[in-house]
Amino acid sequence: MDVTVDVVGGDTETYGVDDDATYADLIRAAGFHPQEASVLVDGSPVPGDRPVDADRVRLLRLIQGGSNAARNRRVGP
Repeated sequence: MDVTVDVVGGDTETYGVDDDATYADLIRAAGFHPQEASVLVDGSPVPGDRPVDADRVRLLRLIQGGSNAARNRRVGP
């Protein structure tokens, strides 16, 4: 099965997955760990252990690096 993955803020790629693949498998195929990304089908998140049943999804990265400006900003008195 071919699934098109639109990474929010990134590229769109198509991946071939086995018929029994889960969304966690699809996340890994896209180069991410299932704990750092979530798949959205029709705008709603789906569990990683659910079998892939959509031919187009969005992948939302949950963990991303911050900007240098935010890291260098002083907080407190």
